[in-house]
Amino acid sequence: MNTSDNLRRIIIATVISFVFFFAYDYFVLQPQMKINETNESIKTTKESTKITTSNVTTKTIATIEAKNYEIKIDSLGRISSFILKQNKFNKDGKHLELISSKLPKPLEIRFENQKLNEIAFKSEAKANKKYLKILNSPESLVITQNLNGLVVKKIVTFYPNGRYDLKLKLSKNATYYISPGYRPNVAIDQLTIHGVLVKKADGTLDIIEDGDAEIKSINDAIIAAGFDRYYTTLFFSKTPFKAIITPDEEKNPVVFIKSNKDLDLIGYIGPKYVDTLRSIDLELVDVVQYGVGTFFARNLFLLLDFLYKISHNWGIAIILLVILVRIVLFPLTFKGMVSMYKLKELAPKMKEIQERYKNDPQKLQMHMMKLYKEHNANPLGGCLPLLLQIPIFYGIYKLLLYSIELKGAHFLWIDDLSSMDPYFILPVLMGISMYVHQKLTPTNFQDPMQEKIFKLLPVIFTIMMATFPAGLVLYWTVNNILSILQQVIINKIMESKKYALKAKK
Repeated sequence: MNTSDNLRRIIIATVISFVFFFAYDYFVLQPQMKINETNESIKTTKESTKITTSNVTTKTIATIEAKNYEIKIDSLGRISSFILKQNKFNKDGKHLELISSKLPKPLEIRFENQKLNEIAFKSEAKANKKYLKILNSPESLVITQNLNGLVVKKIVTFYPNGRYDLKLKLSKNATYYISPGYRPNVAIDQLTIHGVLVKKADGTLDIIEDGDAEIKSINDAIIAAGFDRYYTTLFFSKTPFKAIITPDEEKNPVVFIKSNKDLDLIGYIGPKYVDTLRSIDLELVDVVQYGVGTFFARNLFLLLDFLYKISHNWGIAIILLVILVRIVLFPLTFKGMVSMYKLKELAPKMKEIQERYKNDPQKLQMHMMKLYKEHNANPLGGCLPLLLQIPIFYGIYKLLLYSIELKGAHFLWIDDLSSMDPYFILPVLMGISMYVHQKLTPTNFQDPMQEKIFKLLPVIFTIMMATFPAGLVLYWTVNNILSILQQVIINKIMESKKYALKAKK
């Protein structure tokens, strides 16, 4: 087998693997989670105590209202409701509720002493105000609960962006567990990870996905977060704490902080906006996870976010990103396209060598390499730009899946770049541009089957990409268009050089 055949096989195998990888990731990976909306109890270990609270009924004792959210505090001193008021988050025509019906609720406290714990879930908490209006500055609420001699006081300061500061004071020491709440139950699907994230002071992360939870104790934690695809409810502290992970009945993780004294924490409930989390503390950026390839996807997002802040449109930012990537890869892409053109021009000589030395593979390879060297043609030159594009494309795919910033982002006829194109215009344009690029790209297939597969790729990709996020299809379509322009220019340059050589002769 000659080097040119190897090149074609590598390219086709790479592209087919690329198709399979994304198709598998999109349609098969991580089966759809079943969501159980009933209240549940927590398992017991030395680190936690088993209690049943399904029969507890509560009432609202305080309401906190800000421009973008509304919070309700129940008679157990917990955040029982957190509603996002922006229309972009509406679900079925209603404002989005981030607090799951599952337990625990944010600010829920459970005690290691069983008797004290039972008292805690029967004692009504009192709030110093029934209503708070959050405008441009934070406002505080004091929630007090008297547990037969143990007074629990929560001083909660709410901010306009979904942050809240918690000062928890106990009149005497008692071992307890406080939770940022069960993870949001809004954006749960087969494509993305969801569960609990714990970050330690040394920067290491423990990510426990739904279905994989086991009883676990984590020392020196600074972040304890429950999260789904787009939203989170979390606690953060510069002073390390002890985090306890317990599984619910479906082996989904639930996180608590264990302590026996006063505690100061920063909390947050809301969308996983990178800028918002960064404004609270840089450590919180790690709450935004992108699954496999998080490091690459996060840095790609930071670049895309920078381009968005320049252009003020996510669609334009994606186009600018494609242009930037093409500029960076231009030297390699240019060499690859020139090599492909040269290989096409050498096709008759290559065929002659193959016929002459078809029974002597060593001589065949030697003469083929000599031919490539004489004409400065690299048979593998077309592979590298393609291989370099794959991680970039995968990173775009991941950040479009996880980045709440792109949810509801408009571009031309598309209302949401994180969802599929409702009119299938972009997938069709992508398929057409891919076909045109194929027609312009010099080819030298020796195997008819390889050629047929290669020609079918625009159809395969059009069908596959029809249900992918529109932002991803936009990236690929623009990339194809720029490839077409570049190929046209290279073809003209090479043709002019060929005619110039003929004229000299």
